[in-house]
Amino acid sequence: MLLELHVKNLALIEQADVELGDGLNILTGETGAGKSIIIGSVNLALGQKAPRDIIRSGAEYAWVELVFGVDEEKREKLKALDVTVEEDGILVITRKIMPARSVSKINDETVTVTKLRQVTSLLIDIHGQHEHQSLLHASRHLEILDLYARSRTEPVKEKVGKLYREYRSLEKALEEAGTDEEGRRREVDFLQFEVAEIEEAQVQPGEEEALTEEYRKYVNGQKILESLSLAYQAVETDGISRALQRIGEVAGLDAEIGRIQDQLYDAESILDDVHHAISGYLENVTFDEEHLRQTEERLDRIHTIQSKYGSTVEKIQKVLEEKRARLEQLEHFDEYRNKLEEDYKKVSGQLERQCRQLSKIRKEAALALAQRIREGLLDLNFLDVEFTMEFGRLDHYTASGYDEAEFAISTNPGEPVRPLGQVASGGELSRIMLAIKTVLADSDEIPSLIFDEIDTGISGRTAQKVSEKLSIISRNHQVICITHLPQIAAMADCHYEIAKSVDKGKTVTRIHALDEEQMVEELARLLGGARITDAVRENAREMKKLAARKSV
Repeated sequence: MLLELHVKNLALIEQADVELGDGLNILTGETGAGKSIIIGSVNLALGQKAPRDIIRSGAEYAWVELVFGVDEEKREKLKALDVTVEEDGILVITRKIMPARSVSKINDETVTVTKLRQVTSLLIDIHGQHEHQSLLHASRHLEILDLYARSRTEPVKEKVGKLYREYRSLEKALEEAGTDEEGRRREVDFLQFEVAEIEEAQVQPGEEEALTEEYRKYVNGQKILESLSLAYQAVETDGISRALQRIGEVAGLDAEIGRIQDQLYDAESILDDVHHAISGYLENVTFDEEHLRQTEERLDRIHTIQSKYGSTVEKIQKVLEEKRARLEQLEHFDEYRNKLEEDYKKVSGQLERQCRQLSKIRKEAALALAQRIREGLLDLNFLDVEFTMEFGRLDHYTASGYDEAEFAISTNPGEPVRPLGQVASGGELSRIMLAIKTVLADSDEIPSLIFDEIDTGISGRTAQKVSEKLSIISRNHQVICITHLPQIAAMADCHYEIAKSVDKGKTVTRIHALDEEQMVEELARLLGGARITDAVRENAREMKKLAARKSV
């Protein structure tokens, strides 16, 4: 779960540090205090694009840090993404936002946004107004159904996905096989030329490197000869011999001089070896112009083959094998096309059967899901509601089957069910999403859920029902919720106030945890507005007591 949130220099926040708890975490504050900035900071840490003006005025950068506690099951899944969690189970995600760029890190290792989202998708999920609106898109409905029936749909979806890829590959091959006779003849001629060119070149492993070294030696032949001749003359001098003669006259007089004499003998031996080596090289080396020309031509041929077919012998060989296989296909085209058609028919039949099986599972699961969502909606103060899922069939296959499915709802007696997007208001969408999340809570493996604007368009008894649903979800998940409704705030296991003030002429937003008495005072503010009386405080205290009983 999300243990800590640290924010620095983000919009109105100079610095904020929050330690979050289990269960239901509630964030409240006056309108404009900066509640949206807190959720926005989490979104930024998860990889959302940073607005240009997000860095606090006068600061060089903004910084967000999320500290997660990770259980053993999640550690294994993160390990599959090449992310190692320390023995204490702590995972730290940071994002530093600068004017020109931003840097994201997981446990101090810089990562791409793609990897960041892969990792965080296992740890936290944010549900805001945009996701409520996503219920207007029918494609989202099928995703929800598949998530609900995941244990049954996933194995079949894997088979469908594999068959679909094979199906599309065969379909593409058949389309390409429809080329006219003249086009095939031209392709055969060109392939024959390419195969012959590669085969005749006979490029060998290491040949290009060896020839390049030899060519460099030949090109620099004159320089090599001049330098070696001068070196030969230098080591040919009798300076060492004269030195040995003089040292020999006195070597017996001092042991130290004897050691110097030994060193001179060693030097003379080494120089003699060098002298012979240079002499041998000069005697054997030849710089034949014809050989140079042949080397240059061979290198040109190799480089031409490399530029056309691959930079290494392995790549060239792979291309050759592919071209031979394609040539074989075209030279026996009728057999090749017949085989394609047989394979296509076979895979199409297998794909149809698996899609049919997947559709059957979905339709069975949809009945149960729709009934559970309906029950959840009744709990959320939909007085009389019908909720179903309607299916259709696409005119083509996809990697997820051939189903198209859409939620349909009727909120008034006697009215027929209609697609969700044609009926539900913003407030109803948020409650429908909450009902769905409640149904999915048992199977949802993401430990931390954030609800933003869950109370849009609701009040009174409906707000009380929503608060109870959030409390239910928080039994199996850490829930973080921003709200302005006292009915929801009263259910808090942990309560945080977000407040705006002026410090040294600058507006700043701060967040701090509330104790039991401060929770009551904040509830009283939500209930009473500008004027908080003793009666309002007593009402707030009673709400807190009732909430404690309901959450048990």
